[in-house]
Amino acid sequence: MYSTDALQQVVEVAAEHAARVDTDGVFPAEAVGALRSSGLLGLTLPEQVGGLGAGPVEFTEVVGELAAVCGSTAMIYLMHAAAAVTVAAAPPPGMPNLLSAMATGEALGTLAFSEKGSRSHFWAPVSTSTMTERGDAVGLRADKSWVTSAGHADVYVVSTGSPSGVAGEVDMYAVPGATPGLSVVGSFSGLGLRGNASAPMSIDTTVPVGARLGGQSAGFGLMMETVLPWFNLGNAAVSLGLAGSAHAAAVSHVGGARLEHVGQTLAALPTIRAQIARMGITLAAQRAYLAMAATSVGAPDDATLTHVLGIKASANDAALTITESAMRVCGGAAFSNHLPIERAFRDARAGSVMAPTADALYDFYGRAVTGLPLF
Repeated sequence: MYSTDALQQVVEVAAEHAARVDTDGVFPAEAVGALRSSGLLGLTLPEQVGGLGAGPVEFTEVVGELAAVCGSTAMIYLMHAAAAVTVAAAPPPGMPNLLSAMATGEALGTLAFSEKGSRSHFWAPVSTSTMTERGDAVGLRADKSWVTSAGHADVYVVSTGSPSGVAGEVDMYAVPGATPGLSVVGSFSGLGLRGNASAPMSIDTTVPVGARLGGQSAGFGLMMETVLPWFNLGNAAVSLGLAGSAHAAAVSHVGGARLEHVGQTLAALPTIRAQIARMGITLAAQRAYLAMAATSVGAPDDATLTHVLGIKASANDAALTITESAMRVCGGAAFSNHLPIERAFRDARAGSVMAPTADALYDFYGRAVTGLPLF
């Protein structure tokens, strides 16, 4: 079990720097440093490698707490956790100490999946890999379009087309950040999540076969069975953490801001109260759905697939609605940046367009419940 005191210390650091991280668009180095020393980077990893052995429910709790104060820090943490559980599912044989380094905070990880050529279809990389003549190394050539923590991560879980050349076959490799041939080739200046350093990277390097996660062409299976469940849960938790912070700020504001000419607070207006109610009810329902989905991933059952497909899309859309409502009920105080709501509003816009997009997940959900193949 993770320490709530350790989490609170990280939350305090992240909150202290969140406004500057957003305004300046800088990597939250202080918050990430606090995460490294907190033990939380190993939250979901086995105790035998130095992790805390927690499951999906605890994971979503931690991500949500971080997102409530700093969306960028939460996204960096989510991507590390997704990379870490993938490494744990198929440890690269040539990197025996990697998992313990990711668990103890020595190595910050991230995923390098999305590519311009296949866009949000992260499961279908157009990048290539070729086996060397001796068969002990693989040449990787990839142009990655969105890599969270680009230039800051210590290890990248990189997806490429398999050396087999067969369409749809994917491999994944753990590539240390110091590897020659890895370069950040752009910067990130987005509407929201401005500090998560989600920049394009070029990869033109050779790595040992022992850096591969699982057997040849095992990458697609790892994406679907490990990455997708954990990423979707974490992304949903980010969305609801942002929505929760916007709702709390809105409730506080309308309960305190006064219409002096009538001697009432904004909460006296029935239209305001109705908006606050709808936001709170939607948030409560989505939190319950997230808890159910996380429990199902921890103990898989017949409904796990639909929960995995549905929770991210549902939470993403709920966050859009809740943060927009918070902006409306708080009016100029939110729009003029006197409240933290506009940052949550902007950060929440990322979830629905982040692969797998909300629209794609709704389609997959529909396919799953009507008996059609997902791909």
